[in-house]
Amino acid sequence: MELKKYLQERAALVDQALLEIMPSQELYPEKIHQAMHYSVFAGGKRLRPILCLAAAEAVGKDFQPFIPVACALEMIHTYSLIHDDLPAMDNDDYRRGKLTNHKVFGEGIAILAGDALLTYAFEVLARKGEENPQNQKYLQVIREIAAAAGTLGMIGGQVVDLDSEGKNLTDEKLLVYIHTHKTGALFRASVRAGAILAGAGAEELKCLTIFAEKFGLAFQITDDLLDLFGEEEKLGKPIGSDAKNKKVTYPALYGVEKSRFFVREAIEEAETALQQLPGFTEPLKLLLHYLPERQV
Repeated sequence: MELKKYLQERAALVDQALLEIMPSQELYPEKIHQAMHYSVFAGGKRLRPILCLAAAEAVGKDFQPFIPVACALEMIHTYSLIHDDLPAMDNDDYRRGKLTNHKVFGEGIAILAGDALLTYAFEVLARKGEENPQNQKYLQVIREIAAAAGTLGMIGGQVVDLDSEGKNLTDEKLLVYIHTHKTGALFRASVRAGAILAGAGAEELKCLTIFAEKFGLAFQITDDLLDLFGEEEKLGKPIGSDAKNKKVTYPALYGVEKSRFFVREAIEEAETALQQLPGFTEPLKLLLHYLPERQV
């Protein structure tokens, strides 16, 4: 299996589903729906939805019924990016090589577009639950995703990240908290959602949770490294913003070589967890080895 082809095929499936699920850009008031579409279709790799679908495959089930859930995860991720880029947060002008939402639509609409994507994601999840009223797993997934996006997950990590800016902190526990919550929580929820809906047993869910946590850690450390050494043209955003804002990062705390060691270690632990699963785990393995080489 070729990773690039797999990612393109799965991303195309998610994109098509997003077009069908999201409100039309022509729907009144048009501006908010145009702003939502602008950021959702700005060129993301769809890693979170792909991980959700791949987790279902790793349990040995067909991923097709869970594509709307995967789309909801992408909408939540996109909402967080729109808000991250705002002047009050990271104050970025570009995302994936395009002007950020607030630069195109203004801050007010950008805030509302993020809010709209978050709330619509849960409407999509609830609708899937209504279609499967006997399947209590949808309620569990809704709760898990909500927790991952909330104050004990992604938002909590963002709060601590903001509070830590400019303080030159060297607290390892603080660094781990930021990474596992701001970035890792939604990766974890994405994998667990696919696994739970596919009927994973306790041991299978445990293995996939370990995989997701290690994947999220490796992804975020790689992100820290890309902010130092990435190519701005490929990243689609300015590099060096972490250092400029004096953010708590792995390279800042441990140095570059040790950070790269942590990436390799996390990948090895994630791969070990996958070995105990009965289903098709090749996509998850390929995604792991993509991490240290990724450029975007």
